[in-house]
Amino acid sequence: MNKVAIIIAPGFEEGEALTIADILKRANISCDLIGIQRYVEGGHHIIVQCDDILDETLIDYDMVILPGGYEGVDTMLHHQQLLDLLVKMNKLEKYICAMCAAPVVLAKINLLVDKKYTAYQGYDQKINQGQYLDNIVVVDHNIITGRGPATVYAFAYKIVEVLNGDALAVKNKMLYYHAFDKEEK
Repeated sequence: MNKVAIIIAPGFEEGEALTIADILKRANISCDLIGIQRYVEGGHHIIVQCDDILDETLIDYDMVILPGGYEGVDTMLHHQQLLDLLVKMNKLEKYICAMCAAPVVLAKINLLVDKKYTAYQGYDQKINQGQYLDNIVVVDHNIITGRGPATVYAFAYKIVEVLNGDALAVKNKMLYYHAFDKEEK
């Protein structure tokens, strides 16, 4: 069974982190919120109680996901233990996912060198490695990146697919294909 960790840093983008966790759990994929501390306030002042606090056991996960949120990304950029663990996980070819502004964290530790990636608008100017693609989600070997808050569903469903979960079943249960069929007039 795959184990996924979502890193929760102060100022994180709540809509991204919690939507990803929700979709993974609907797909019966083990998913933990791993906080910089036990209780973390997001960028929109929602306080989340994490399942665990970041430590060396992060390496035991099959995948780590970094949500966006400017303050959260800034915290991750300066959290040396997290950066070191991401480098170790990459060497073990574990999945490392980042969306919105978070791909800059991957760039800081050179995980986007020779990789294709996407990120929040304008971040192609901030990241000076790899090949930026204007796609919603990009998968390049063990690196998965996504654009931003409005694309979180596509990002999470792609993660379910990569982990061999039944993304189609989850999409159908969530009315993904019906969401815009009958807009209110």
